[in-house]
Amino acid sequence: MKNDIILSGVGGQGILTIAAMVGRAAVEAGLYVKQSEVHGMAQRGGAVVAHLRLSDETIYSDLIPAGGADVVLGVEPMEALRHASQLAPGGALLANTVPVRNIEYPEVEDIVAQLRALPRSVVFDADEVARQVGNARAMNMVMLGALTAFLAFPEGVFEALIRDTFAAKGEKVVETNLKALAAGRAAVQE
Repeated sequence: MKNDIILSGVGGQGILTIAAMVGRAAVEAGLYVKQSEVHGMAQRGGAVVAHLRLSDETIYSDLIPAGGADVVLGVEPMEALRHASQLAPGGALLANTVPVRNIEYPEVEDIVAQLRALPRSVVFDADEVARQVGNARAMNMVMLGALTAFLAFPEGVFEALIRDTFAAKGEKVVETNLKALAAGRAAVQE
């Protein structure tokens, strides 16, 4: 089993939270994990990218080779497009359609059309899905849910991680994030 995943977005969108949760699930499943992060100007809305490598065999590098990503997950459309070329043949792209307009932004419709034109892509408004489950800030958990459709972990692993991670914030926060996870998984299955 091997999964090479590139997570991309803008500072504050939860890329590192997604990476930490997937990494933790992999460790608990007895897998080898390597992770590399580039924060850039993350605190000022800059690009954030994480390479996450999971395997049942030893991993020698924390960086995914060019054209080697099984999944590219972008919580921001331009960042998803920026890393789409990293996909391996047959790799899947998951992308949110909602931009972070912290620069002179190109036409969002053009970016989304390019993302949807990729052979294996799931491109949807994860912010709206998060709002529908009760909190727009749960967008990263919606995207994590979408990612779980491409990972072979036992059922309930990510739900348990969400309960543990968000327990101190109260049951309402836990329940909202659980709903967001399920909604993201459902978005991929549609």
